[in-house]
This record gives sequence, C-alpha cells and structure tokens, in this order.
Amino acid sequence: MTAGVGTHHPLPPTYLYDSFRIAIESYNITNNPLPVYMSFQYSAALVTLADIDNEVLVKFYTKFLDIEPNPYIPNTYAEFQLPGLRIGIFKPKDSHKAEFANRAKTGMSLCLEVSDIETAIARIWALGYPPAGEIIKASHGLEIYAFDPAGNRIILHQSHDNLE
Repeated sequence: MTAGVGTHHPLPPTYLYDSFRIAIESYNITNNPLPVYMSFQYSAALVTLADIDNEVLVKFYTKFLDIEPNPYIPNTYAEFQLPGLRIGIFKPKDSHKAEFANRAKTGMSLCLEVSDIETAIARIWALGYPPAGEIIKASHGLEIYAFDPAGNRIILHQSHDNLE
C-alpha cells in the first residue's frame, strides 16, 4: 500500500529524520533549552522492572505489597497500582533478554513511603530479603535500604510526620 495524505507514519520520512538527527547531533543540551518542536505530551508515568526469572519479581511484589497485580498477564506483564505510582513488571522478549542479563546496581531506586518502617522491615525480612544495614536517621525521616530478588534497590522511608 502506498502512503498517502492523512496516512500515519510510524517514523518520519527519511529527509525529516535526517533533519532531526542533524539538529540533535549539533545541539548542546548542557547550555540550551530544547527547541519547542521537540516538546511532547504524556499522560502518565510508571516504573517498569524486567523479570527474567519465571515471575520471581511478580511473586515478590505481590507478597511484599500485599496486593494482586492488575492488569496481569501470566509470564508476560503484571502491574501494581500504588498511590501515586504504577509498577509494571514485564518478561523481556527473548531477543531483548541480553539487555537485562547484567544486574549491576544502578542509580534507580523504588522509594516507598511507609507509615511504620519497623513493620515494613519485618515484612521484607519475612520474604527472605533483609535490609542491608541499619535504619538511617535522615533530615526528612527514617529510611533503610533493601533489594528485591533482581537486585533493584528499595528504599523504605518513614517521614517525620509518621514518627511518634
């Protein structure tokens, strides 16, 4: 089928793509705001985690958060609806598994604001993933770090408002 007027193109025509590529390559993002034509709209944001070990993360977060994923497509995708955040857990396609094979620690953390840090610690400990270290008294409250089965860092945080 030949593309015509009003037909949606998944990618811009080559000449347009080349113009964007040249503009981006010559653009110094550290000193300049992005041009208006590079603006885009978004309606929501979520954190996604790759689960390459037979739904180990889905099982972990189901137990840790004490909620069922919704939507849930077994061995494909699970989503947890939290106040202010959605966590999506997906099984990478075989052609993309290599991207997730190196589980080196990253700067990304899942921070959960909890009402009682001791209860949250007991829960994650009971699942076999005890926090590393002691509770830290930070300027904004108490926090402790733990890791899920895939090595993703979880910060359990209790604000000063919830301290007795």
